[in-house]
Amino acid sequence: MKYGYFDDKHREFVITRPDTPTPWINYLGCDEYCALISNTAGGYSFHRDPKDRRITRYRYNNVPVDRPGRYIYLRDQASGDYWSATWQPVLKTQNSKLKIQSYNYECRHGLGYTIIKSKYSGISTQTTYFVPLGENLELWALKVRNDTKKARSLKLFTYLEFCLWHAEMDMTDFQYTLNIASAVNEGNLIFHQTGYAPKSGRFGLAYFGSNKKISGYDCDRETFLGQYHSESNPIAVEKGKSFNSVGSGGNPIASVSLNISLKAGEEKDIIFILGAAETKEEAGDIYKKYLDEKAVYKKLEDLKCYWADYLGRYQANTPDTDVNSMVNIWNQYQCRTTFNWARFASYYESGIGRGMGFRDSNQDTLGVVHVIPDRVKARIKELAQNQFRNGSSYHKFFPLTKTGEKGGYSDDPLWLIMATAAYIKETGDMAFLDEKVKFIDGEAASVYDHMKKAIDFVLSEKGAQGFIKMRFADWNDCLNLGADNEVAESAWVPLFLYMEMREFLTMARFTDRTEDYEKYKEIAAGIKDNFNKKAWDGKWFIRGIDKYGEAVGSAKSKEGGNIDLLPQAWSIMSGVAGTDKATMCMDMVKKHLDTKYGIMLIDPPYTEYDEKLGAVTTFAPGLKENGGIFCHANPWAMIAEAILGRGDIAFKYYKAILPPTKNKMADIHLTEGYIYSQFITGKHNANFGRARNSWLTGSAAWNFVAIAEYILGVRADYNGLVIDPCIPKSWKSFTVKRVFRGATYEISVTNPRGVNKGVKSIVVDGLEVEGNVVPVFKDKRVHKVEVVMDLNRKEQQQQWQTYHSYQSSIL
Repeated sequence: MKYGYFDDKHREFVITRPDTPTPWINYLGCDEYCALISNTAGGYSFHRDPKDRRITRYRYNNVPVDRPGRYIYLRDQASGDYWSATWQPVLKTQNSKLKIQSYNYECRHGLGYTIIKSKYSGISTQTTYFVPLGENLELWALKVRNDTKKARSLKLFTYLEFCLWHAEMDMTDFQYTLNIASAVNEGNLIFHQTGYAPKSGRFGLAYFGSNKKISGYDCDRETFLGQYHSESNPIAVEKGKSFNSVGSGGNPIASVSLNISLKAGEEKDIIFILGAAETKEEAGDIYKKYLDEKAVYKKLEDLKCYWADYLGRYQANTPDTDVNSMVNIWNQYQCRTTFNWARFASYYESGIGRGMGFRDSNQDTLGVVHVIPDRVKARIKELAQNQFRNGSSYHKFFPLTKTGEKGGYSDDPLWLIMATAAYIKETGDMAFLDEKVKFIDGEAASVYDHMKKAIDFVLSEKGAQGFIKMRFADWNDCLNLGADNEVAESAWVPLFLYMEMREFLTMARFTDRTEDYEKYKEIAAGIKDNFNKKAWDGKWFIRGIDKYGEAVGSAKSKEGGNIDLLPQAWSIMSGVAGTDKATMCMDMVKKHLDTKYGIMLIDPPYTEYDEKLGAVTTFAPGLKENGGIFCHANPWAMIAEAILGRGDIAFKYYKAILPPTKNKMADIHLTEGYIYSQFITGKHNANFGRARNSWLTGSAAWNFVAIAEYILGVRADYNGLVIDPCIPKSWKSFTVKRVFRGATYEISVTNPRGVNKGVKSIVVDGLEVEGNVVPVFKDKRVHKVEVVMDLNRKEQQQQWQTYHSYQSSIL
């Protein structure tokens, strides 16, 4: 691998050279404080909200790339030479063949921490960045060692640039913002006090300092950098002295300098702290807690223990090491990050306009509900508070200001049912359905009634063809068929509606709501019948109807987009398609949409703007929804193939977009080889294989669902733990450890005849279980589950028919 490798023992991804194709980043912080950090210490920090509580600045899409960040400069006082502990921003060369000193580098992104090592001019450094659990601050723990045989005198400088809290204003309204900044030094701390209003109920104070006595400071950017200089060559570092400047208007920064003397072979520890507080007194008290290096490293160990316990609730051991790295560590870690921040703040989302998505946040619960069900429950209630009495909902909302925007998305309300069902399956907490949550515009109602309202609202939007009116868009934000008309319909939303009605009916049945059960069962049957009659195009299902009444996603479509992945995969996920149509439409997905880098969303892509189709036609062919390989939607094809029993195809699709497989083609893929991206460029583009928009994407949760619940086949259900693997024939065995409702299930699966799918027997603690649902244990003990797979193709087909009959029986 050209740029790095997995160190699964330490749960780290090791980056061996700093010039990665794009900044390869990490997220620090599990609670309210969040810090984005790249492999060369670029990035920014915020508290709770990246729009209104941005602590440090970051310049998006900038040249030079990935600045500013969290920088430490080292200056040799004898020679005047200086460099960065994180390569950026000074950019010392790594080429030892040149007749200049070589810069050695390594970055280790861990779970909630990042370690960057350097060696230059006989001085080694190791800087560990992390956010302690439960704290609104970040720590930079620096180790400096003299590897030479003579004493060395160094001067250290730090640099970070404060944001004036309101990120959008900070980026735009310069006639105002350049006159309001205030940053001062007091003792060993620098305070950023723009808008500081003690005990006002909002943060208006950030602080930065060191546990060692500082020799100087600067609070003004222009003074520290110097005219026509940049972060690469600050005048203060060049001259070897701070100017003790005050930030009054202009651009506030936090730079402190320290004098360091090192004997031959000597190492010293220095701690820097950046945080947010309500008062200077509070900041001072917090600062004192971290004067002792031992206290700092104890917090780091606490963080590592937290993540070890977190990941320990689900662990798999398969014949594929790439699968193990992702499902056991990085996929779960990314799922938690997306749960925390939805699509709010990343290296591609600036954190000022998007907020928390209603649809996104509901989906993100799927990747974490097995670990943090209590937080998921709280999130579902928060999301339900963003629903209107008529059942519609905000499309996005801002938790800090309690505001939101609708947008007219036809699918939004239904995602609340999916999240609620997943939570109840995981916990068995049927009482949750009776908990009261307020609507945006009215009194409180039960969670059950919130779900019922969602269904009723979507049903009220039924179109002339019996599908659901598209309005602005459905899941595909950029397929805009019906913003200005009543004719356009989505053929995908009925599938989603049917799938969530299936869950709703199950919950109604469990809670003896017989009248609702009978009513909605009949409605659901009509949806299924209408879809099969009107959406079938001969070999696959259409995507929808445009405002002129013409089919979209049809073989007859002249503009492009003849086949669309969504209705094919969801016709099987929902249980709507019969066996013959299900198999045929997925065969067409493989024929028309499959590529070596994953499944394209549509084919062929659109080549020119079309007003009746909307924003999807503004993208270049092969990008995003216009023929891109959408990593968010690819898992739906994996799930569909697993339901059909075609494990080799399901696993092929899984591996095609799996991040570790991209490390050998990193210069094509570009984004991190340990994290899913939103999409990979499709085959109709010159940049085929290039990925964009990593980290905050629904790809994380859905890929975890695909591998954990459908390929490995261990998934929570209302009455127990379903064991239903669908794996490659070449796999002879695998194991899963899964905590479920307090008990630990150690599941061993063997596949003696090399089948894709089919459970012959299940033995739990020495006793054979009928069927493939392992019962719930409330004893909090470890239970051994032995599974033998052994069905031939005919029996698999019968099992698919049984599955399909089961779906129908619910309705």
